[in-house]
Amino acid sequence: MTADHPVAVLGECVADAFVAPRTTPPPSSAGESPAPLTLEVHPGGGPANTAVALARLGTPTRFLGRLSHDVFGRLFSDHLAGSGVDLSRAVHAAEPSTLAVADLADDGSADYSFHAQRTADWQWTDEELARAADSPTTCLHTGSLALAQQPGGAAVERLLARVRQRATVSLDPNVRPLLVDPAVYREALPRWCALADILRLSDDDLGHLRPGATPQEAADAFHADGTGLVVVTLGGDGVMASLHGERIHVAAPPTRVVDTVGAGDSFMAGFLHALHEAGALGGRLEALTREQVRDALAWGVRVAAAVVAVRGANPPWAADLDGPHQAS
Repeated sequence: MTADHPVAVLGECVADAFVAPRTTPPPSSAGESPAPLTLEVHPGGGPANTAVALARLGTPTRFLGRLSHDVFGRLFSDHLAGSGVDLSRAVHAAEPSTLAVADLADDGSADYSFHAQRTADWQWTDEELARAADSPTTCLHTGSLALAQQPGGAAVERLLARVRQRATVSLDPNVRPLLVDPAVYREALPRWCALADILRLSDDDLGHLRPGATPQEAADAFHADGTGLVVVTLGGDGVMASLHGERIHVAAPPTRVVDTVGAGDSFMAGFLHALHEAGALGGRLEALTREQVRDALAWGVRVAAAVVAVRGANPPWAADLDGPHQAS
């Protein structure tokens, strides 16, 4: 496997609709109509965010997704293609797109409601996945809802077992308790760890998956289930990685947070981008060094910091960032 081969990202696209602040006062008398709710819609979805961020950093990136024919599907296609993502293996789906409505708190955190019943993202078949993933790749990154939602999740899991024979497997559970009971993730996680070379979780994910466990304790459990590299993002406290039990911590740069939408997805893009540039992807990561992991963590937190400083999941381009790992 060569560094010229792309990183493939498999998963959902979600239309992120943000509730815009009301500009008119509430009704002052009975019978007076309230001002209409205004939504500002951005293309999102964890895997799609990661694919966009990877491509903008200069990593050859292929997105494996089911893109709806509706207005949101066209928004996704334009956003991905405009960021340099290869859509040649995406499926043109008849089902509607998934919608998430985000109400932002003063600290930038997002409270979501999902509209995701029978939408395009969860309908993968084995035949579709075989066609989508049959070309060379250094790494397949997946997770989030596409791996947990049925009926497609089981097919994605079977694909990972096949792809693992020829590429690095990276997985981000991205627990969404409003859509999938965390118990579903907890039951499946040992199987996923047996397939994944890289497992990335947030501290919020850990609270759902291993309540009460420290990141270090959780990492040891995930290593025992088969994953060699565990990465836990800790918000403003930076990120911890455990490489076969060897701990590595990188601090987060000081950043004014506008909102946190897409931060973890963009972190993962920066992390995979640095590993791809180092030639570390393509297999079981046997030769991966502590220095390469630390370098990738540092790049990941820089990309995440750039994302939380703007509204919505809008990852930076390589030219917007200083330092190594820019596209040449």
